[in-house]
Amino acid sequence: MTQRIALTAVLVDDYDSAIAFYVGLLGFDLHEDRRLSADKRWVVVAPSGGGGGLLLARAATERQRAAIGEQSGGRVFLFLETDDFARDHQTYLDRGVRFVEAPRHEPYGIVAVFEDPYGNRWDLIQRMRPTAV
Repeated sequence: MTQRIALTAVLVDDYDSAIAFYVGLLGFDLHEDRRLSADKRWVVVAPSGGGGGLLLARAATERQRAAIGEQSGGRVFLFLETDDFARDHQTYLDRGVRFVEAPRHEPYGIVAVFEDPYGNRWDLIQRMRPTAV
């Protein structure tokens, strides 16, 4: 059996402002933006390097609106892996992405936490290559 997680739904308050952040500031690709009804769209964005994407899901109920930015209870929710931490960290700073901590070195790589406009926390991470034993 072959399986993979293809999309992760992220609750947003507005499709266009979410696209502006993920595509305009983070540099993701807009894979799909299809109108499903008068007030619902199927919007998929993803980093250009491949892997899973995000389904930008506009909150439609009071419960969903209350969960915007709280989908993980304040923990890091999503992990954006890069091949060049310094380049992407500086690019994001220059574009106004808000980091909530300075970069740090961990046994698994270089990492810093940033927030999207909704308060979801992300790790920007350049993973260390495992060393042979």
